[in-house]
Amino acid sequence: MERCDVAVLGAGAAGMFAAVEAARRGRRVVVLDHAPAPGEKIRISGGGRCNFTNLSTAPERFLSQNPRFARSALSRFTPADFVARVDRAGIAWHEKTLGQLFCNGSAKQIVQMLTGAMAEAGASLRLGTEIGAVRRERGFVIETSTGQLGADSLVVATGGKSIPKMGASGLGYRLAESFGLGLVAPRPALVPLTLGEADLAQTRALAGVALPVRICCGRVHFDEALLFTHRGISGPAVLQISSYWREGEAVLVDLAPGHDIGAALRAARAEAGRAAVHNVLARWLPERLAGFVVARAGVAGRLADLPNAALDQLAEAVHRWQLRPPGSEGYRTAEVTLGGVNTQALDARTLGAREVPGLYFVGEVVDVTGWLGGYNFQWAWSSGWAAGQVA
Repeated sequence: MERCDVAVLGAGAAGMFAAVEAARRGRRVVVLDHAPAPGEKIRISGGGRCNFTNLSTAPERFLSQNPRFARSALSRFTPADFVARVDRAGIAWHEKTLGQLFCNGSAKQIVQMLTGAMAEAGASLRLGTEIGAVRRERGFVIETSTGQLGADSLVVATGGKSIPKMGASGLGYRLAESFGLGLVAPRPALVPLTLGEADLAQTRALAGVALPVRICCGRVHFDEALLFTHRGISGPAVLQISSYWREGEAVLVDLAPGHDIGAALRAARAEAGRAAVHNVLARWLPERLAGFVVARAGVAGRLADLPNAALDQLAEAVHRWQLRPPGSEGYRTAEVTLGGVNTQALDARTLGAREVPGLYFVGEVVDVTGWLGGYNFQWAWSSGWAAGQVA
């Protein structure tokens, strides 16, 4: 049986980064993945340009049953640390909005940076390798489609269940449970929300319309763009709030944040009273959406003919549109998986299992989920780096 010092399961962002760090310490590292190519989620991320980190990274922008768990790894390997590596690799990048950093060129540059660093450090990458059972025996023994591999340390970086067409599976969760670690129930996150038939009957004609909104669920809100789709609502604002929303809960949407539509309509009535109310409302909303809101509010006609009560009713429809999505589009389109390996079982500094020496869980498989906008990649780099220092 072949042996190595460190076996890494998963050639995604966290797995490759952990492999680089461990190999640079002189460890013999083997990375296993069933996929035919490494870093597929990196390749498709950010519209093919990879939103590889966020300058505003902070622990409060991550969801976990233990909100403080991510603090150690994030503080020890920061966005600035990863940017320094991107710079050394000669990869040009730019800041888009809200601290999001993207490659000027292709996301493949990040994949190449990681695979190149692994090769330079001496880590062995083995793709197209199915992973079977794992057991404790002189460290760990991994059953694979090419034979058994023994390892002193095992780093599980198999990701979550999101985007199954790219090979995502629950392997990491099954391994955690087989070693006695608990799970926080996984669920799709950063995912479009679907609407019921009654709402869809009204909104289907809006498919393709996008606008900046404020979306709220409970005490949480995001000010970003919303996109109407044939199945419901999407866009950055919706993806963000989806991590906090649960089936059956309401979301509240302000379609014109920063504007007082009631006051604006009163002012417009004094100067353009003969205009149709939906045409006036289109000053602040896309035309199709303005027509939809007017119809839903039951307000129509010339602005001059509408009393204040009708204008207030219309303003309420703009600023407080309540929806109760019955579900989401699920793992098929979810960018990440919420939940995962319970952090109570892990050491925050090393990502090691407290009760299983030599076993580490990094990246998306752990119950740490970031906001949209590069946060989850930063968690991959930070958690992979932390495990790579000790595995």
